[in-house]
Amino acid sequence: MSIFVLIHGASDVGWSWHLVVEELERRGHQAIAPDLPGDDDALTFEDYADAVVGEVASRVGEGRGGEVTVVGHSMGAFTAPLVAERLGAGVLVLLAGMIPAPGESPAQWWESTGCEAAVAAQAAADGGLTGNSDPFVSFYHDVPRALAEQALSKERAHPSSAAWSEPWPLAAWPSASTRVIVCTQDRFFPAEFLRALALSRLGVIADDIDGSHCAPLSRPVEIAALLEQYADEAAAERRGAG
Repeated sequence: MSIFVLIHGASDVGWSWHLVVEELERRGHQAIAPDLPGDDDALTFEDYADAVVGEVASRVGEGRGGEVTVVGHSMGAFTAPLVAERLGAGVLVLLAGMIPAPGESPAQWWESTGCEAAVAAQAAADGGLTGNSDPFVSFYHDVPRALAEQALSKERAHPSSAAWSEPWPLAAWPSASTRVIVCTQDRFFPAEFLRALALSRLGVIADDIDGSHCAPLSRPVEIAALLEQYADEAAAERRGAG
């Protein structure tokens, strides 16, 4: 059995992972998808990490780091490395993630990574689907409508203005084995852009999944299978090293 800690993105809640949680539990694993604290403009990414680590400790105890896979979706990629470092996680996964650099704030990320230019170029190529102001076009285009409407109804104020503007606090990337998943139908972060970012910032060749930015709701079985694969591979490496 592996332990998966699933961290949601901006404006979202842990519910966004509920189908992946169900699939991982069906496969015999434990999955934890907490709500990051919202509606408090003073909270930082350190505070978000505190909340996740506290939830994990209350659910599975301490000293289980090697068994843990931490997953960050979208802006959850700013919190996930902090959690992985604190837990001593074996695997860190970024799904359609905003891969941060030391000292970079989320507010700076869009320009410093070239994301804005990549979105504009892809929008010109696909007739304005990418970056569309309609969330059913840009985020949820492969999610069943009723499920997408439910997701939208759960939106809230997250992250805080403090977290949005503060420099990312880690001086270096955590030691966990890092994997990146790119969604090939992503109309928020173009796939080619994220593949290049994973390679340039982490030296990681990303894995593709056929889905939108909100793939945890549209491709939960496929995502769970990839996460299980990563955890199994890391466990095999630990056994080999031992």
